[in-house]
Amino acid sequence: MKAIKRLSEEVIEALRAEILEAGGNEIFALGFLNEKGLVDRITVRARGNEAAVLARSEGVEEADVLLHNHPSGFLTPSDNDLIIASRAAENGAGSYIVDNPVGQVYVVAEPVRRKPRKVLDAERICAALEEGGAIARRLPAYESRPSQLNLMRLIIRGFNEDTHIAAEAGTGVGKSFAYLLPAVSWALDNDERIVISTATITLQQQLFEKDIPLVTAALNKKIKAVLIKGRGNYLCRRRLDDALREPSLDEEENEEIDSIARWTETTKTGARSDLPFMPTETSWARICSEADLCMGMRCPERDRCFVMLLRKECADARLLVVNHHLLFADLSARQSGAGYDNTVVLPPYTRVILDEAHTIEGAATSFFSHDFSRLGIYRQMGRLYRKRRMKQMGLLLRLAPLIGGASALSGDVLVDAAAEMIRKIRDYADVLDSAALEFCAAEGAFRLVASKEERIAAVLIPPLLDLRKGISSLAEIIREALENVHPDKADDPTVWEVKGILRRFEAIGTVCTAFVEYQKRTGEVMWLEHHRERNTSGGTSGGNTGENSRRDWVQFFVTPIDVAPSLREALFEPNKTVICVSATLTVADSFAYWSGRSGFGQALLDDAVREPRTGQFPSPFPYARSVLLAVPQDAPLPDEESYRGFVDQAVLHLVKTAGGSALILFTSYDALRSAYAIAAPVLETQGIRCLKQGDDDRSRLLASFLTDETSVLFATDSFWEGVDAPGNTLRLVILCRLPFRAPNDPVFEARCEALEKRGGRAFMELSLPEAVMKFKQGFGRLMRRSSDHGVVAVLDGRVLRKRYGEYFLRSLPETRTTFAEFAAVLGEVDRFLFP
Repeated sequence: MKAIKRLSEEVIEALRAEILEAGGNEIFALGFLNEKGLVDRITVRARGNEAAVLARSEGVEEADVLLHNHPSGFLTPSDNDLIIASRAAENGAGSYIVDNPVGQVYVVAEPVRRKPRKVLDAERICAALEEGGAIARRLPAYESRPSQLNLMRLIIRGFNEDTHIAAEAGTGVGKSFAYLLPAVSWALDNDERIVISTATITLQQQLFEKDIPLVTAALNKKIKAVLIKGRGNYLCRRRLDDALREPSLDEEENEEIDSIARWTETTKTGARSDLPFMPTETSWARICSEADLCMGMRCPERDRCFVMLLRKECADARLLVVNHHLLFADLSARQSGAGYDNTVVLPPYTRVILDEAHTIEGAATSFFSHDFSRLGIYRQMGRLYRKRRMKQMGLLLRLAPLIGGASALSGDVLVDAAAEMIRKIRDYADVLDSAALEFCAAEGAFRLVASKEERIAAVLIPPLLDLRKGISSLAEIIREALENVHPDKADDPTVWEVKGILRRFEAIGTVCTAFVEYQKRTGEVMWLEHHRERNTSGGTSGGNTGENSRRDWVQFFVTPIDVAPSLREALFEPNKTVICVSATLTVADSFAYWSGRSGFGQALLDDAVREPRTGQFPSPFPYARSVLLAVPQDAPLPDEESYRGFVDQAVLHLVKTAGGSALILFTSYDALRSAYAIAAPVLETQGIRCLKQGDDDRSRLLASFLTDETSVLFATDSFWEGVDAPGNTLRLVILCRLPFRAPNDPVFEARCEALEKRGGRAFMELSLPEAVMKFKQGFGRLMRRSSDHGVVAVLDGRVLRKRYGEYFLRSLPETRTTFAEFAAVLGEVDRFLFP
């Protein structure tokens, strides 16, 4: 074929010049098609000899055609040419071979013509949010916000320029519309899938049920969006059938599962959130969908599988609304070898929007951590085998009849051997748990460090080795049984369930190994956490007596010290556009802290064209008029003896002055309980209802707080963010202490040490920035609408008496302030709230 039919005249001349300059040897180039289908632009990537050239992979995914020459003039492709062409074809790229004069071309593989990319028109899209625009007309009392429009322009650049964006958008900017309008427009104009990831189910549901429908209706366009929760949120019909066939020894659990079975006759989604009641964790764990227990296409319920149906829905969806944990599960699998072009947990995508992006380091840390506990081991062993009052139950009894007749391991031998080993593992787990409690009982957590080597080696390592050995022995028994299952029974659901539990035991063994080798694993931290929880078991494992008692237990964690490299490699580098938005991404107007911890700052260092962009977009709310920041000058420092008593009394008097409607945020449960004990009896007599974290689950506690306008909520860690209480429900927020991480937090401690080993300053580069960001989140609980009005009181003397206190004050928007003796502060609060 004549080259002029596939290459523009300019490219033909350019190739001739490049081949001539290479001495007539082979060259390798990337080609790009014009609208007529001709290669009109090339980039030479390598030069070789007269028989071969290196086919470099960098940038290949962006090319339309791979080009190289055969100096011999014979254009028939070699075997290696065909292999390279085949790989390129997987991404839609073609492959051409030319002669040295570039007069002839041999088309090894035709390129797939790409749909011309349609860039977004920023002014047209922004018009929807301006006065009289499509969105504005649909919202009552809408006001155009310059900061929202500027945020949207930055996000549009992220899509048009294939780059990453980090944007701090203050409360009230309207970040959801600012990213949804460009996302919907891009997805429809370019037929691309976009993933929107959030930290909370609440925001997921708001986007899916409210914001996306409003945007698509305003644009008069239809787009398919799918809400996806973690797999464990969906029912597995096969596992439900198993649970019905083999009831628990707990009658209440059986009644709950019977109710769920009746619900499956009407549900369309199988989602836990759609149940008319909240099932217990124990019941739901028996019947929910789990990746390592899924039989896939071998499942007898595959045609009715809720997860399969959801995947089919996702296949042609253009917006996927997920949570961070689910996104990381998908990214991790892709990075581990599943690739970026196939469906893994999610269908393939190249553009991601991360809302609440300040949480991604924490979410990634949680996802990439591995753990086990005595109670978790009990649960897995109970699924394999349990016995009560001479009645035996469990998967092993169902596996035994499936073993082939020629096997030396009969069903009875299997059950007896496994039951004995399960009994031993239970004993090993108990001994290990008791030993671990000795290490973390005092402070609630313990990190394995070299300075405690002697005690760790004497007390903790031996029971860890015993547990690992017991698990290994049980795994050998189970593996032998699985290897001898009759071929006709290989796809029996019981086999798959047992395989899944075997993998979980092997994962526990891996964690045990990490603990044993803790001094060698410099990139991870091995640590223990003390828990107290009611443990109810309806039967026994291995013949032990059942228990229904309140017991302490320990969780064993292996956590990565630095997740930024994983986030950079899995999230930022493979994707064309990643939009990160949050109300809190900066410290002292700098993105450096968040950027370094999340991997954003290192994402595109070698790509000058795709340089990541950042922007700050202040809240349009009238903080200077509507918010009073109150800090008593006589507030003690937290390490002073008088501090606890001061806080207890200050909380009482501030809430009395405000007449309730307060959110009081602490950094420890001890401080919470102390203040509550002083304030609640007095406030209750004045008709002010006092709610305390721990008395109910988070959602019900928040619902009670929101519905009782004068109520007061005493809360800690998780309530510093995610509380949305507009109007008179919240007039007073009290930040009792600056939210510095406890210095003995094992992961935080390890990260500080790692930073200092690199020559950094842990306090200024890690501890302080993290506390400032959380402080901003706590402050942000007060003002949720432009009409809100109230006080934020800070009871920590360090704000005014320590030099670093200015970092906290500078991080806040401009407000009215009162820095005076506490008595004077009370008067100012009264006059501000009730002028």
